[in-house]
Parts: sequence; C-alpha cells; structure tokens
Amino acid sequence: MMSKWLGVGSLATVVLTGGLQLASAEVNIYSARTEALIKPLLDKFTVQTGIEVNLVSGGDDELISRLRIEGSKSRADLLITADAGRLHRAKALNLLGELHSELIDAKVPANLRDADGTWIGLTMRARPIFYRKSKVDPAQLSTYEALTDAQWAGRICIRSSSNIYNQSLIASLIASDGAAAAETFAKGLVANLAKPPAGGDTDQLKAAAAGVCDLAIANTYYFGRLVDSDSAEDRQVAEQLGVFWPNQADRGTHVNISGIALTRSAKNTAEAVALVEFMLTAEAQNWYSEVNSEYPIVSGVEPSATLAGLGAFKADALNLTLLGENNRAAVELMDRAGWK
Repeated sequence: MMSKWLGVGSLATVVLTGGLQLASAEVNIYSARTEALIKPLLDKFTVQTGIEVNLVSGGDDELISRLRIEGSKSRADLLITADAGRLHRAKALNLLGELHSELIDAKVPANLRDADGTWIGLTMRARPIFYRKSKVDPAQLSTYEALTDAQWAGRICIRSSSNIYNQSLIASLIASDGAAAAETFAKGLVANLAKPPAGGDTDQLKAAAAGVCDLAIANTYYFGRLVDSDSAEDRQVAEQLGVFWPNQADRGTHVNISGIALTRSAKNTAEAVALVEFMLTAEAQNWYSEVNSEYPIVSGVEPSATLAGLGAFKADALNLTLLGENNRAAVELMDRAGWK
C-alpha cells in the first residue's frame, strides 16, 4: 500500500522510470533551518520513500556563498533558506534551476513563489506590530506608515537595517508606496526609535515587555516561540504583549516565507522534487506550523493553535519576487535614513 505521505507525480517518476532503485536513491540538501526543525520531517520522508536525505546545515548567507564557490561541482540538490530576498540573491548569482511539478504549481500560491519558477515558499511568516498592553491601546495603531507619527517618538524597537527581514519590509513599501515614500517612512521610523537597533527579533519583544519601548516589529514565529516556551520568563514576556495587524484597510500586513529552491548543480532532480512535494503535504505543513509557529502556505491547512490565537489577518498579496528585486534600493534608502 502506498503511504498517504507519497506524492502522486514526481515520486512515481522516481520509482518507475529509468530503473532507479529506491534503496540507493538520495537527495542532498543545504539547509539554513536548525537541524531539529527539519530532520524529523526528512527522516519521515526517508522511511516513507526509501530516498536517503543528506543534510548540510549552516547559516543562510554561508550556504549561498558555499554554493557559489562550489559551482557546478556542488553536490547540493536543494537549498532551504529564509526570506524571499535571500532566495532572489541566490537566483541573481545563477545558482538555481527551475522547480516545477503539477503538484507544486497547484499547491503553492503564485505570490509566494518566484515569478521565473526558481524558488517557492514552504511556510509563511508575518511581520506585524507588537505592543505593550499596559501602555498602548491598539485603537491607536493603524498602518506601518503611521509609525512615523509624533506620538510614537522614543517608543519603537526594531532590529538593524542589515537584517534581511527589515530590508524586505522596506522593499515591500517601495513596491506599494514608491521609493520616496518608503525613504520618508524609514527616516520617520528611525526618529521614533527608543534605542539603537541591536539584537534579533526576540530581543525587541523582550525589550518591549521590559518597558524599554512600547512597540516592537518582529516576525510572528519569534512570538510563537515565546508563547510555547518551556521558560516561564519567556511566557511572561508574551503575556505582556499584544499583536496588531497593520494595513488591514488597504494592502494587508507584510508577509514573507521560508523557502526552497532546486540548485543549478542538482544531480538528483526527481528525488528533490519528490521531497518538495512531501513538504507540501498537509501532514508536513501541520508539523512545521506546530513546531516552529509558521503559517502553512497550502490552502485548507490550518495553522497551529498558537498562531490561530493571534487572530485572522489580511496578508499583503504582493508577489514576493519584488522583495528581492527591490532589495538594493531598500538597503540604500535605509542607509540614507540613518538606520543603523
């Protein structure tokens, strides 16, 4: 009996064509995901298909550099990394091939994949505004653009402009508002910061809970980790904060992805496509939502209870390809705005 985990398209090709033996089939992955957040899924894929998965873990930019250095000699078949901006960078370096199958094309929303077919989203994260419940009435909040208002002077925490998540946020503003308006926003945001940018998203959330600032911009999965933490201190941080979904009356809240791409050097293409299809099953999407508080991208798959507790929201439907295309302009205007 074929397992419910098996795809019906590409995996059949792996099994039935060219005399491939599943016992010797393999797929090689360069992954920026922490091993604990992906290996259990990969192990299940191997059990269900017989395809061995060889995993190399590392930093996002480190793995892209490694692919570039290795060139056509690289053994990597797939690259997993966070943020459409990074995936675009790998594409611009000519490191990616095209990733397609009927199942992939049917399941992945068009705005969450590269317009040229070189990468797709596996899971989605949002970047809303978190507020200190004891200091902020959410009725005071509305849009990202309104964070430049005088009432927020000295009250906002956000990480450095060198961070790709912030670069992609500004890239989305360039796409929606234009470069001049995005630069005005960046300057106004910098003027309202409570402290110089330092640390990661979790640090911004903890700073807000501690009263260093009243608002923090962070990705939803960082907040989800605090909610689900074994640490009482972390859970107390989450309890002091509320989430506000900006721009609900217009384009929607900024979202991004954790994504996957087929490398240009891929030797095990059929096996790689089979693994991507496996990652798009309801079971795999559910697992990752529960483990790392990321939103499923496949229609009909519900988010984890933790994410559902944050409430429903309208997501910006911008094609994420534009985040990469606008990255250079975003970085340059952030620099001009004095965003450290």
